[in-house]
Amino acid sequence: MAMRFCILGSGSAGNSALLQTGNARVLVDAGFSARKLGELLAGVGESLDRIDAIFLTHEHGDHAAAVDGLKKFPHIQVFANAATVHALQAGAGAHRPAWQVFETGARFTFRDLTVDSFSVPHDAADPVGFMFHTGHEDDLLSPRRSLVWLTDLGHAPAHIRERIREAHVLVVEANHCTTMLQADSKRPWSVKQRISGRHGHLSNEGARELLASVASPRWQRVFLTHLSRDCNHPDVVARTLAPLGLPLSIVEPNGGTPFYDLV
Repeated sequence: MAMRFCILGSGSAGNSALLQTGNARVLVDAGFSARKLGELLAGVGESLDRIDAIFLTHEHGDHAAAVDGLKKFPHIQVFANAATVHALQAGAGAHRPAWQVFETGARFTFRDLTVDSFSVPHDAADPVGFMFHTGHEDDLLSPRRSLVWLTDLGHAPAHIRERIREAHVLVVEANHCTTMLQADSKRPWSVKQRISGRHGHLSNEGARELLASVASPRWQRVFLTHLSRDCNHPDVVARTLAPLGLPLSIVEPNGGTPFYDLV
């Protein structure tokens, strides 16, 4: 097995994905209660008992809610940078999991995974994206494959554009339709400003501009995630991005995906 993954859930209710290699089972973010996360894993034939590690992008609850419920799973290592750890441990009585602290921008390894972290512009302590690699260049039996996880960003600086150019699979947010967000009656003006700001969330139009500016021939598939339930819709995302001609999969708000194999 080179690398396969599935998105367990994506949206305002929580975000998490399962990434499997020949020697590791890891979660990218864990934005549900531990109980709910266990149910989602059971739905794909896995369990928290079999998870080796969790990689956290930032401390917001829809990405890290499960951390405080991992007391029954002390074997799970939790990778995060120091600012994220501090933010999550600031609450009195918070559970201290097996933290593995990395520096933003660092490359490190976990079993047969090589992991690159990189900063993203979002209103959290020190939010990051990840590039996960397996295999080796010029190895026919175990070819090098990479997946980039890129959610929760208000805009995409040059270093992010260069990072995603090298990915075989890209997971990126298309959080909201600008028109639908401005017309929404549930959110006050201040929240709309936060969401649409340069440290908020990427709109459909922002995702389209980012993907069009890179359009890497390496991409096997692009997953569009973190859709707002109120201010976006898969059909709207499709109308905005399908003309790019890229291999797209649009993840339903608060939905997941089947397993995808990187080949």
